Amino acid sequence: MNMTIKSSGDDLETKVEPMIVVEQLSHVYEDENGNEVKALDNISLTINKGEFVAIIGTNGSGKSTLCKHFNVLLQPSSGKCEVLGMDTLEDSQLWNIRQHVGMVFQNPDNQIVAAIVEEDVAFGPENLGVEPKEIRRRVDEALAAVNMSEYALHAPHLLSGGQKQRIGIAGVLAMKPACIVLDEPTAMLDPRGRSEVLETVCHLNKTEGITVVYITHFMEEAVRADRIIVMKNGKVIDTGTPVELFSQVEKLKQLGLDVPVSAEVALLLRQKGLDLPDNIITNESLGDALCRLY
Repeated sequence: MNMTIKSSGDDLETKVEPMIVVEQLSHVYEDENGNEVKALDNISLTINKGEFVAIIGTNGSGKSTLCKHFNVLLQPSSGKCEVLGMDTLEDSQLWNIRQHVGMVFQNPDNQIVAAIVEEDVAFGPENLGVEPKEIRRRVDEALAAVNMSEYALHAPHLLSGGQKQRIGIAGVLAMKPACIVLDEPTAMLDPRGRSEVLETVCHLNKTEGITVVYITHFMEEAVRADRIIVMKNGKVIDTGTPVELFSQVEKLKQLGLDVPVSAEVALLLRQKGLDLPDNIITNESLGDALCRLY
């Protein structure tokens, strides 16, 4: 379903088109004792084209299981998941869906398949049967997009963790996906590597218009998203903008989730009597608010 949003200030209209539509999706698997486990429980949500959506939740909440449905690594036990109108339960659509949705996983070393960076990035389009000249163009464009062109002839194993993850993203980009799903891509990286990867993802979303689904445990990363989905016990329990969600510090902590440090500090200062706004979720907004008090 397409929606049209009309700005109140002018006659400009923005058409919102769905990238991924999930309707009453459940996923059940058997554990080692043969017992059924419901990993996802009646989930319904929509991710629109061009959105940057972060998914947060404690371990075992179903984040990764849900996102594996977007790339047909898993299929629904019941309900439906559609990608650009294609039903993931239709085996004939599997190849098409995977060309539109690329996945980047937690450990960058697990995604590297070649001894030279540019060969690794070329692996995906080669398997799609893309002609050599087009592969060359895609590899060059993908490396430029993640700011790794100068490393094209380097050995991947000599790169830092952040650089390896950016090469992994480049390999996905070379397949020209409309959407990239990243499953905790910075979990194994140091702060510098996390920053490199996050800035790359934000650039691809804002500049290239690529839809981003980003699973993370780092709330300072989730702040950069357009919208956040909160999961617990296989269910979606809340969704909203970063300001809407991270302003509810105590509620999120009761769910076992962290919040941005700035949001927690602002809450503590308000409890001490300082007149601070409720929408502080970044270091910059906290600094600005404190400066205005003095």
